[in-house]
Amino acid sequence: METSHIIILALVQGITEFLPISSSAHLILLPQIAGWTDQGLAFDIALHVGTLSAVLMYFRHELRPLFHSWTTSIATRQLTAESRLVWGVAIATIPVGIAGLTVTHFGWEDSLRSPLLIACTTIGYGLLLGWADIRGSKQRDEYTLTWRDITIIGLAQALALVPGTSRSGITMTAALFLGLHSKGAVRFSFLLSIPVIILAGIDETTHLVMQDTVILWIPLLLAVIFSALSAYLCIYAFLGILNKMGMMPFVVYRIGLGIALLFWGL
Repeated sequence: METSHIIILALVQGITEFLPISSSAHLILLPQIAGWTDQGLAFDIALHVGTLSAVLMYFRHELRPLFHSWTTSIATRQLTAESRLVWGVAIATIPVGIAGLTVTHFGWEDSLRSPLLIACTTIGYGLLLGWADIRGSKQRDEYTLTWRDITIIGLAQALALVPGTSRSGITMTAALFLGLHSKGAVRFSFLLSIPVIILAGIDETTHLVMQDTVILWIPLLLAVIFSALSAYLCIYAFLGILNKMGMMPFVVYRIGLGIALLFWGL
């Protein structure tokens, strides 16, 4: 891969991973449109390392007490609001893990990469996000989630295996419909991203180990650095935009992108 391609793809991954616009769709479509060769599993792993580093670094001060509360709950068998939230993240990750294993087992990955399918999911789930942003009561934070709420969000997250859906977008949509305010929906979605990114990285690493592939470390290092920096800045900017304009800028973007893809497919 050329250095410019590495940097562009890393920036795209970092910018789109936590926004409700689907990073997988952008990483699938950009090489197809530009005529670039597939970036390969090692590169995908590097991108996940970068975005995981960004979210861990950004929320490091909040993650420490959450982790401490969770480990204490294991010893005492008593739940606090913080430990309950961590257990909720773990439970909500189960559906997407099962769905991911199912997709891999049956070899459905390639059939889900259709530009037409991506266009439809981009528009459809974008409209659903806009509806949730308008209709949601926005009276609750992430600490008020019930086990039923957590299960619903977890099931919604499993839909993100279809490119164009957006993992962050569908989890935020579900949380907004359940009455969370925008900040609470975003925070819970970001927490959910941590185990999901780790699981995706483990899955890709397993496949990489099974291949006889020569690994070029300098391009991977560039991918980690640029995806981490862009993801960190994107989280900061996203929270600022959210407070001022809500989800509507991303809804408009999704609809515009979906329409463009439909015309491109024609």
